[in-house]
Amino acid sequence: MSQAFTTRVLNVASGSRETVVDLTRDCEAFLKETAGGRDGLLNLFVPHATAGIAIIETGSGSDDDLLATLHTLLPADDRWQHRHGSPGHGRDHVLPALVPPHATIPVLAGRLELGTWQSVCLVDTNRDNPNRQVRLSFLG
Repeated sequence: MSQAFTTRVLNVASGSRETVVDLTRDCEAFLKETAGGRDGLLNLFVPHATAGIAIIETGSGSDDDLLATLHTLLPADDRWQHRHGSPGHGRDHVLPALVPPHATIPVLAGRLELGTWQSVCLVDTNRDNPNRQVRLSFLG
């Protein structure tokens, strides 16, 4: 691959409970190694049917609010047609329709161009899969 495109897979231990994992520092470290101060785009992709990527504020309760909202919209009960796994697991398969499995962020001078309170996060409501992969790709 050319220097203009670099990709790497992050292995993320998301645990056995619903969670929002802040990946911002991982993204910054990846760009420090690969972007070389260039402008471009950082793409994140989760190759899982039950997780997504969100750009939200973390640490002030917004991550918990997101999980509470998802729990309200997608209750973990027996209404779902997709029924394998833990009770309510079918909702985890609907999650990527609301929290997509990808995000693309501008990179200026090798740095993420995020707003003051924005963080890049993995959203994982699937308690049955404690390990996730997130592919980071820089094009610049």
